[in-house]
Amino acid sequence: MNRAYLGEFEEIVLLTVAALDGGAYGVVLGHEIAGQTGREVRLNQVHSALQRLEEKGMVKSEMGEPTAERGGRRKRLYTVTAYGQNTLHQVREVRENLWSRIVKPFKLAVEL
Repeated sequence: MNRAYLGEFEEIVLLTVAALDGGAYGVVLGHEIAGQTGREVRLNQVHSALQRLEEKGMVKSEMGEPTAERGGRRKRLYTVTAYGQNTLHQVREVRENLWSRIVKPFKLAVEL
């Protein structure tokens, strides 16, 4: 498999950008990731991951229109590129293949 390496957080950010379908920007990504994962997410972490993903060619960004809610400032909106989509498909295939190889399904462990 010939693809760029994605860390866990980069994968989550890339998936979230895809899920938000054109409405992805730093703050909303942070809130969505925190809500979906239960993790505390700092805005600088999101921006760092977005910058790495853009450098790898997996997302692209453009400035949106100014909004009153932001005092007339514009948001940088992110979308997944074709390369990013292909990478997500490859990651999913690897994970699904590995899960299908587990002979005994896991039971939920209860911590005491």
